[in-house]
Amino acid sequence: MKLIVVTPPAFFVEEDQILTALFEEGLDILHLRKPETPAMYSERLLTLIPEKYRKRIVTHEHFYLKEEFGLMGIHLNKRNPSEPHDYDGHVSCSCHSIEEVKNKKHFYDYVFMSPIYNSISKENYYSAYTAEELRKAQRERIIDPKVMALGGITADNLLEIKDFGFGGAVVLGDLWTKFDPCTDRDYISIIRHFKRLRDLAD
Repeated sequence: MKLIVVTPPAFFVEEDQILTALFEEGLDILHLRKPETPAMYSERLLTLIPEKYRKRIVTHEHFYLKEEFGLMGIHLNKRNPSEPHDYDGHVSCSCHSIEEVKNKKHFYDYVFMSPIYNSISKENYYSAYTAEELRKAQRERIIDPKVMALGGITADNLLEIKDFGFGGAVVLGDLWTKFDPCTDRDYISIIRHFKRLRDLAD
């Protein structure tokens, strides 16, 4: 099962070091999500990440970065709902219902389905599905390897995500709460936690 990490929305000083370390530890795909931030900050972050890892990065904003930095692809959502004219390459998108997944997944390389569990990073963003609904979607082959689970993913429910038949798990809050850029002097805790997630996803 793929393990996908989404960046926190705000930039911070050690970010390039942590992201590089995550790639070195086997991160499959990174989603660069920095809503409503100037492109120059994303450019600077990307220049600090070794070139060999950039082809595993999908950007949610400033889609020209895909070509400029040789990224893996782009991700569509409510803020950026359509791909650029004449775009050719990897595209993923966000879905927020089983019906939306059913209708959209065939048009994309993969889709995010959320929120599977109560969100850790977003307040008042609660699970939208029962276990029975997810099992039914799995039986009907709506949930399959092209569908990535997002929302409240932790080490405690990663095996359940795998059992539901998802092709991957998308981690955000559970990982980034292990590092405080204001107080932490190193990022050992976040790397250790990622390795635990990675081992569970394998």
